[in-house]
Amino acid sequence: MDLMAMMGKMKETQQKIEDTKKRLDTVLIDEQSTDGLLKVTITANNTIKNISVDDALLEDKEQLEDYLVTVINKAIEKATRVNLTELDAVTKVDMPMIPGMEDMFK
Repeated sequence: MDLMAMMGKMKETQQKIEDTKKRLDTVLIDEQSTDGLLKVTITANNTIKNISVDDALLEDKEQLEDYLVTVINKAIEKATRVNLTELDAVTKVDMPMIPGMEDMFK
């Protein structure tokens, strides 16, 4: 592959990565506590969109804080997996393998 073709392919892949990142803003990840008292919705780009707290949790600040940490962390883990899977799919399919440049587009 000549250098100009490779540069063109890299530019095309970069655009696909940007398009994928924008699309991931619309992919919603829902997570909730095991008892359903706290629910969180975030995007695959880790932007919190909604937090729903049952009134029962409002009586115990420490319990609410624990629930928030646990549920938000679970949601972030799921969103990160979705994000990485989607971006890896774009880069692996479209990028020519150039030694030393594997992480350039992440």
